[in-house]
Amino acid sequence: MRTLDATGAAGAIGRAAATAAILAVAALAPAPAAVAAPSPPPSAPAGEACTAGTGPYQRELEGHLRRTADGTQDARDCEAIRTFQRANGIRPANGYAGLVTFRTMVAVAARTNPNAAGGCPVRSHRVTCVDLERQLLWVQRGRTVVFPPVPVRTGRDEDETRSGWHEVYWRSEDHVSTLYENSPMPYAQFFDGGQALHGRPGNLYAHGGSAGCVNLTVPDARRLWDLLVEGDAVYVWGTKPGTED
Repeated sequence: MRTLDATGAAGAIGRAAATAAILAVAALAPAPAAVAAPSPPPSAPAGEACTAGTGPYQRELEGHLRRTADGTQDARDCEAIRTFQRANGIRPANGYAGLVTFRTMVAVAARTNPNAAGGCPVRSHRVTCVDLERQLLWVQRGRTVVFPPVPVRTGRDEDETRSGWHEVYWRSEDHVSTLYENSPMPYAQFFDGGQALHGRPGNLYAHGGSAGCVNLTVPDARRLWDLLVEGDAVYVWGTKPGTED
């Protein structure tokens, strides 16, 4: 197993104790029922006029797409957002500036240099970087990004994902939570007690946060599974928007 930095070595979890913790702590808990947001319109057929209204992340998408960032949708804004959605596999591709489109935009904007601010320590070995502020995950070896940034969902308020140095100590490809109604946790890679990197079937952003795990889409979790091994370092930093510092 790879040795961590001095700051993280004291916190490393023994394999036997950590495996026991998994049986007691799950990474995905059902949250209290939330008021449902208005459903965006469905995808429009190719060639049909884009008619989606102003979305909650309108101004951010306009700025990213080099549109006038006035926070108000017009036909050209709608078409630009729809083109971005189609290029990045977002469904429905309807021109609506919703949460999924915004989170994808943040990941796309970070692709050139996700560690530009230096938040994730640079090491000669592989490090999985989890940026709570931007809700992004990527993997780097030295200054080379070997797994480009992808959107994630981390722990909600009072169930925050634990920051600092960790390491992947146990992996379970078809893991199912024994605590939260047999919730599926595909491609689970545990790094701190019951907290794991794993796929979340369905809506990645439902309920606003996990119970501490780092949730990815299932395809992203599968690709991460194929890259990492036990002993790989994980570094978590920052504060998730909407949680207490």
